[in-house]
Amino acid sequence: MRCPFCGHDDTQVKDSRPTEDNAAIRRRRFCPACGSRWTTFERVYLRELTVIKKGGQRAPFDRDKLARSIRIAVRKRPIDDEQVERIVNSIQRRLESSGESEIPSTVIGELVMDALANLDKVAYVRFASVYRNFREAKDFEDFLGKLGGGPLDRE
Repeated sequence: MRCPFCGHDDTQVKDSRPTEDNAAIRRRRFCPACGSRWTTFERVYLRELTVIKKGGQRAPFDRDKLARSIRIAVRKRPIDDEQVERIVNSIQRRLESSGESEIPSTVIGELVMDALANLDKVAYVRFASVYRNFREAKDFEDFLGKLGGGPLDRE
């Protein structure tokens, strides 16, 4: 692997170990040319996935983008990065094992909604507000009513 700091082609792996959920291999690397150290993660990809967006555009599946959107929803909630990684790994495995290489973005959104509904209701509502494009307080009220949370207090 090429050194991300100096571009040297011959770097060394100093340590390899599986991640806690065994979904990836974590490698500590070292560049003998500049002395830099960094970490890489090696993951199995069963198939290349393409996301079909609502407007019809196609884009490669980006697990980092998925993780970022979930982290935004769980920000300042009692949820750690390991839980987010488990959700992302689970969603990615489900998509890869579905047998389809082209996945509508709505399918991914619903998988995230299901995972967050089981993890944290506040994060679930946050994600839903963006995913379902809430425009006013009434949208939240309707959504919370369907959750069984009742209408918002009007004071």
